[in-house]
Amino acid sequence: MSVNQKRPFIPLSSDTESKPTPAMRQAIANAEVGDEQRGEDPTVNRLQERVAELLGKEAALWFPGGTMCNFVATKVHTNPADGVIADWMAHIIRAESAGVALSSGVLIEPIMTQSGIFTAEEMRQALHRLKTVSSPYGPPPKLVCVEQTHNFAGGTVWSLDQLKSVSSAACAEGLAIHMDGARLLNACVATGVSPAAYAAQVDSVWIDFTKGLGAPIGAVMAGSRDFIAEAKRYKHVFAGAMRQAGIAAAGCLHALDHHVDRLAEDHANARRLADGLKGLAGIHVMTPEPETNMVYFDPSGIGISHEVFLSQLQSRGVRMGLVRGAIRAVTHLDVSQADIDAAILAVGAIAQSPPESHAPMVSNAGRQGY
Repeated sequence: MSVNQKRPFIPLSSDTESKPTPAMRQAIANAEVGDEQRGEDPTVNRLQERVAELLGKEAALWFPGGTMCNFVATKVHTNPADGVIADWMAHIIRAESAGVALSSGVLIEPIMTQSGIFTAEEMRQALHRLKTVSSPYGPPPKLVCVEQTHNFAGGTVWSLDQLKSVSSAACAEGLAIHMDGARLLNACVATGVSPAAYAAQVDSVWIDFTKGLGAPIGAVMAGSRDFIAEAKRYKHVFAGAMRQAGIAAAGCLHALDHHVDRLAEDHANARRLADGLKGLAGIHVMTPEPETNMVYFDPSGIGISHEVFLSQLQSRGVRMGLVRGAIRAVTHLDVSQADIDAAILAVGAIAQSPPESHAPMVSNAGRQGY
């Protein structure tokens, strides 16, 4: 646990449930601050410089959260009524309240995949669909969005070769490419590929500090100086400017220093959870070999609904979430190996209980961040 207090449950519904550690809280308390909107917050400025260097980009910009990064990047890369290509289960489509439709007025052309990772040829086919009829009838395609790791596909990872192939094809077609890098550092830890190597394949990219990195607030987006200058303007349009944001940025800097390499522990815990669940009757593990920190499984074989399962699970001290018609468990720095073993035992107890004992007991089971 991050702080010395008793938890009501083991938090496995999302890595957004992670809490700042005592050391991170101390860094936050000691943060040097100024006016972020004026560019006068020294801690925010240090974080922006650090992320730009980490990602090998000319400049970077602090944001309150990652969804705003996607909104602003789309706005900078496109004009209203342009076309955007993304995987059909991308976060930008499924979990951002159609924000890019409202803020940028774009049409998203989805690519159907199983893994969340599409090929250059699949991207070209999507481009061809957008060009079914010539201008002015069809929307001009301008942007390709990739997600690293891919949340709703189970924390899957774009390999560097896969990304290079799509990036090269997008460039040849005159398209910009943007990376929703909410869990980019998970991918880097899993593959050994540097953040800069991945970021070199895209025009804009952001990383989130509020998931596996454990900070309470913040995301930082990077790109060229011109891109970031325009992004700063739209950040203000979208009410993203802040004052003494160094309070939060200090937590992000602490996370970069202390919470990146330990993501490997989360990945190991996800594999441990998947292995434990595979041995339980009535449980179908949909991610039997997790690539990063997510495990998806289907408990339908037990003979109860997902909602009842989650309620029963929380009554046993474990919280998971319902995503894409499956149960999702996400490991993070507030979940230990002992917690994983307790979660496996809790699922096993439900699987072995008689059907008449499965009555819902907790009304808020399944709520989570993404």
